[in-house]
Amino acid sequence: MKIKNLSHPDLSIEEFSSSPGEAWCFLGGNRSGIDQFVALLSARLTGYSAEVLQLPEQLAILTFQSQQEIFEEELRNDDSDFLNAPDPGTLVREFLPHYGNFLPLLAAFRMDHCLDLGYRQLSSGQARKLLLLRELMAGATALLIQNPYDGLDQASCEELNRTFRHLIETDIELLITVSTTGDIPPWCSHLALICGGRLDQAGPKEQMLALIEKPEAFGPVQDDTIKAIFLNPQFPQAGENRREELVHLSNGFAGYGEKMLFTGLDLTIRTGDHTLITGPNGCGKSTLLDMITGDNSKCYANSLRVFGQRRGTGESIWEVKKRMGIVSPALHRDHRIPGSALQVVLSGLFDSIGLYRQVAPPAVRTARLWLAWIDLADKAETAFRRLSFAEQRQVLIARALIKRPKLLILDEPTQGLDDANRNRFLGLLEKAAAENLTTMLFVSHRQDEHRSFFRRQIKLDSFTP
Repeated sequence: MKIKNLSHPDLSIEEFSSSPGEAWCFLGGNRSGIDQFVALLSARLTGYSAEVLQLPEQLAILTFQSQQEIFEEELRNDDSDFLNAPDPGTLVREFLPHYGNFLPLLAAFRMDHCLDLGYRQLSSGQARKLLLLRELMAGATALLIQNPYDGLDQASCEELNRTFRHLIETDIELLITVSTTGDIPPWCSHLALICGGRLDQAGPKEQMLALIEKPEAFGPVQDDTIKAIFLNPQFPQAGENRREELVHLSNGFAGYGEKMLFTGLDLTIRTGDHTLITGPNGCGKSTLLDMITGDNSKCYANSLRVFGQRRGTGESIWEVKKRMGIVSPALHRDHRIPGSALQVVLSGLFDSIGLYRQVAPPAVRTARLWLAWIDLADKAETAFRRLSFAEQRQVLIARALIKRPKLLILDEPTQGLDDANRNRFLGLLEKAAAENLTTMLFVSHRQDEHRSFFRRQIKLDSFTP
């Protein structure tokens, strides 16, 4: 690959080249220009000029946008009404028509037992592995992968690194982008830094690591942001019902078909019981949260109480969600509607995907304050779908927080965020925990997100038969 004198409003590259045998990692924070770099290599970038632009041939690309396009195609092909049952989506074996020649690779990715699952039955991490496997099995000679470790458990990351090393040894040209320093892989030989809209520092990894500043443990939390939580009088103030039962699950179970994800799970969450949920991809973490939110029908088969009311006794799902804030990969994928960043934040007041009501001026001011806190005040009127993946995730975080929910449900909320934004968000959660502003259920694979304000940890894999 060779690039010389590339100019774009959000990205400039004076000179960059890679040679055979080099494995490159590109590090860039949110709004650094790295999204434009990915768009350039994906042939999606417009409005640029370059003296020289030589990109790898037969380049297979796995980005957040390509994953979203596959998800939306799956929705267009949904036959749930015709089948009179939920359509599981395209089967894994149909995504991988030549899987029989790659059984060791399937096993290495822990996907050999998923062949008869539909795409929509996969966890976000499993779906990511599936799309990577599809590119590898198609015979790509070069791979560009955006944030490959997001959504993967530690074992899957280790297996992925072993696979990457194998690909490098077989002369596959490997290019990955990461948004956090902790994701710089051990196998890469070279590292490029993208900052302030420029790629101007690149070289051997050890040399480049010395140039990277270590991020602060927590980002600053502005008092105005905390005060904004209280601006909506619809929700109770901190300190009320401090030990109220929020969730109670007795002998809980979930699965699909004959496969059980977990059984025998007893769980009680009271106000202030901030809980970290961990476990490998596909063990049922997201399913458990979906049962609590009412987005999985297993909530009615289980002995489950939410806010003191047994599920399946005539309660409205909207009454339940009124006291919840939710961030999840599924919610992110479902935001396919038109609407601005400001409208998406405001929709959190009504638990809707899209804004369909008039909103009072105080709520609009609160939403703008949240957008300012996530450094997106200048994009309040920008269409949500035109934002980068990381910017969309930040907007969804603000959407969940705007009403100060009694129960904050966070499923891999920091996917796509760089070190600064991740630490700022975790710092806000620490402050919210200290002030008893909400109670958190937090799913994460990242060791650097296991913070002291979590009072308990549920290792869900220990409940799997």
